[in-house]
Amino acid sequence: MGTPSIHFSESPEDPFALGRGASAVLDDRGTVVGWSGRAQELLGYSAKEVIGRPWRDLLVDSRDLPVARSAVVDAVKAGGWFGVVPVRHRDGRRLEMGFRARTVTREGGGQEWLLVGAPAAEVIAWQRDRALLDGLYRRSPIGLVTYDPDRRVIRVNRAVEKASGVPAEAPVGHRPREFMVAEDAGPADDRVRHVLETGEPLIFTEQSARALHEPGRERIVSVSAFRMEDPSGRVLGVAETIEDVTDRHRAQRRLAMLNEASARIGTSLDVRQTARELADVAVQGLADHCSVDLLKPVTLGDEPSPDATGPLLRTALSPSEHRIPYRVGDVVPLLPESAQARCLAERRPILERLLSLRPEWYAMDRRRIELALGLGVHSLIAVPLIARGIVLGVVSLWRSRNSEPFEDGDTAVAQELSSRAAVCIDNARRFTQQQNTALTLQRSLLPSALSDLPAVEVACRYLPASGEPGLGGDWFDVIPLSGARVALVVGDVVGHGIHAAASMGRLRAAARTLASLDLEPDEVVARLDDLVSLLAGELEANADDNPSAIEQVLGATCLYAVYDPVSQRCSLARAGHPAPVVSTPAGEVTVLDLPAGPPLGLGGLPFETYELDLPEGSLLTLYTNGLLEAGVGDVDTALDHLRACLAGTTEPLEHICHAVVEALLPKGHLPTDDVALLIARTRVLRPQNVASWELPLEATSAARARELTTAKLDEWGLAELAFTTELVASELVTNAYRYAAGPVTLRLIRTDTLICEVSDTSHTSPHLRRALSTDEGGRGLFLVAQLTERWGTRYTHDGKTVWTEQPLPAA
Repeated sequence: MGTPSIHFSESPEDPFALGRGASAVLDDRGTVVGWSGRAQELLGYSAKEVIGRPWRDLLVDSRDLPVARSAVVDAVKAGGWFGVVPVRHRDGRRLEMGFRARTVTREGGGQEWLLVGAPAAEVIAWQRDRALLDGLYRRSPIGLVTYDPDRRVIRVNRAVEKASGVPAEAPVGHRPREFMVAEDAGPADDRVRHVLETGEPLIFTEQSARALHEPGRERIVSVSAFRMEDPSGRVLGVAETIEDVTDRHRAQRRLAMLNEASARIGTSLDVRQTARELADVAVQGLADHCSVDLLKPVTLGDEPSPDATGPLLRTALSPSEHRIPYRVGDVVPLLPESAQARCLAERRPILERLLSLRPEWYAMDRRRIELALGLGVHSLIAVPLIARGIVLGVVSLWRSRNSEPFEDGDTAVAQELSSRAAVCIDNARRFTQQQNTALTLQRSLLPSALSDLPAVEVACRYLPASGEPGLGGDWFDVIPLSGARVALVVGDVVGHGIHAAASMGRLRAAARTLASLDLEPDEVVARLDDLVSLLAGELEANADDNPSAIEQVLGATCLYAVYDPVSQRCSLARAGHPAPVVSTPAGEVTVLDLPAGPPLGLGGLPFETYELDLPEGSLLTLYTNGLLEAGVGDVDTALDHLRACLAGTTEPLEHICHAVVEALLPKGHLPTDDVALLIARTRVLRPQNVASWELPLEATSAARARELTTAKLDEWGLAELAFTTELVASELVTNAYRYAAGPVTLRLIRTDTLICEVSDTSHTSPHLRRALSTDEGGRGLFLVAQLTERWGTRYTHDGKTVWTEQPLPAA
């Protein structure tokens, strides 16, 4: 109960203050010699009633007398005393009073006691407040800083001293800018000023509070503040409570970074883009510099070796700092003792908290070492990129300059970040591998070179889709036909990937086969429709054994056109495909309004042939829907752009193709669907290169055919072909005479080959057979086949035409 240090406060809040407490004076024998008016108010005794009487007879309850006596003894020994003692009111009530006692020595050597008392409740409350204030400054784990009206520090508690490492008296008398870094001191000073001027309290506001003596040490605090005022309203300053929430802030930041990584990494199926996304995310909350080095096969879409050996390529770097020793695209050599090499070999993160730049980081030359030293790098985390048990590369995270060194928590975050990114990179790698395979397959199935044909001049473009959902099944073809004609085909298979490319190859092969039969365009499209329906049926039948089968090709669109340079007639049929565009030499550009027809694979619906005449030099443009949907707006806008590019038909076709691609695919825009473009400029065979005669169906027609053929070949300067050609013409006319009806037409066409055609009104198909030695006939077609390079039969609505081709003699 006793204390050796007793003083009497002048504070109006102190219950023992001389103006508030009840005071009395006792001589050395315990007799009351002084009594205040406040004592009379609290205890009911007047000064006349108590002065001169022993204190224990008047004040102390007899039951508590031993306690009082003990207190007196303690007071004598200590020179002062404080405690709570029960006393008796004048009316007999028992009161709990808190007392302070102090000895006073008179000049003559005698001693007196000065007692000051107050109701125990007030004393205990005041003592509790004093204890709370003392606890806030000495034992509280929450920081406390008080400022005067000039925003200078008055006092800080032990928690602030412990957290900052600065003695408690160091900030006293200073403003925040004198002990905090400038970027953090400004907001701190503004915060104190706002509370001083407005009186509005500040509650749980987080801000950075880095100290000048440790500018690189991150410190985030949660601040609450209020204005201090006296009872009269005079502003005394500002009190702030400060809690160090750096660890919580880091945890929140790491969690936010991982959440952001889930959204930002893997937005595309491009290996390099995914690596860049990883590097960008890492430097926004974890590191000052980040590099992503992948094994070379990974960047190409291939699977790396199981032992993770081979050259590493710098695939991504953030930020783009020219002083980084190895730039994007460089081969990064590693020494076995480097952190990155150990990381790859041991398949675990390597943390170097305090790292002095050494050549062991990388196998760097002198110039690269000097570049790296200029960055001030001092801490490193190397994390392997592993997905499905395969090592793809390594991520290197650095901190430099004033940043704090990495810690174990940063390593865990880096590993989680790299694990997520590795899955995305591996997905992109596998997609790239599939894309490369599909593209290789598709390019092998598309025509490698377009030969110069007598009917048309052609130019084409094929742009594979980039990114998800992958390569499509667009295709085109230019097929020479009999009679110097040509077939132009463009199609689009439903689906993407290898299955679409394989189905595209099937359809292209089928289209070529059907074209060789010289069928009409509507008939060719109808046969292709049957084929697609058959393929779809097979896929559905295999769906139980192959779940992915139903996701493969189930439909396609197609446009098939045939142009005859002799008649200048073009016949077209389409199955759900975009209509072609025709531009004439006069500058008129038209989207042909030919019957659309259903897409291939629906089955049972008819197709129609559309015919038109094309002047010499006209452009016939065929394309897939990827061209119109490539990113210039809606389809109508794309068609307007296409018309504008095709208006100048005198330009070289390669220039026109380039202009179309530039106009409909903005620079840097990668198509999301395949784009196939085929432009043909029509040619016309001059009348002097075509000879046609109608012969009667009689026995002398064969001889007449030989005469006409010989004469025309002499005129064309092809006399050396006269013997074989007249024999071919004679045999074909003879066959028509024997097996056909109606008139016979003989036609010779001179292009890069010599074409001989015999037409009749019969639909009977001639066929090659082996004649017996005793047969008198049956050898005609055999001779024709032996004497010519190619021969065949095509059918029309009016009959058939048997044709042959012979190469022209060398000039």
